[in-house]
Amino acid sequence: MLSVEIFRYPLLVTIAYAVLYYLTTVNVALVKGKLFREYQAKGEKFDRYRTPDARMLAADRIQLNMLEQMPVFLVLFWLTAVFASPLRAAGYGAAYLASRIVYPLMMGTQLGRNIPKRILFATVTGYLVIAAFVIELALVTLLR
Repeated sequence: MLSVEIFRYPLLVTIAYAVLYYLTTVNVALVKGKLFREYQAKGEKFDRYRTPDARMLAADRIQLNMLEQMPVFLVLFWLTAVFASPLRAAGYGAAYLASRIVYPLMMGTQLGRNIPKRILFATVTGYLVIAAFVIELALVTLLR
């Protein structure tokens, strides 16, 4: 039987990741509501899916980036926690979570045609953590 004690830190990282994901979803809803009211006050129609509004684009990009990375992260994270080391997985996972927290700060609240280069800090950090999971799992698989 799996022990909650052994997987306490990976569980905490997973819970924090889920909370952060839903915060990005709430942010999308808040931005959408604000824009709807602004457009309504101007007598214009707000089309959430066709708007060129930079605030909506940024909110969507932040939420969708997190969503598109979620399956790879969670699968590799938990494989590493179970088959390699729960503590190392939690450490890598915390670094990944930090990169997800920094991503919206680096993105900013408005997204135009050019994504800010500073976003690479968060993106590269996330990819390095994914690579660490893959290396960890490859070593466990090949050396046991």
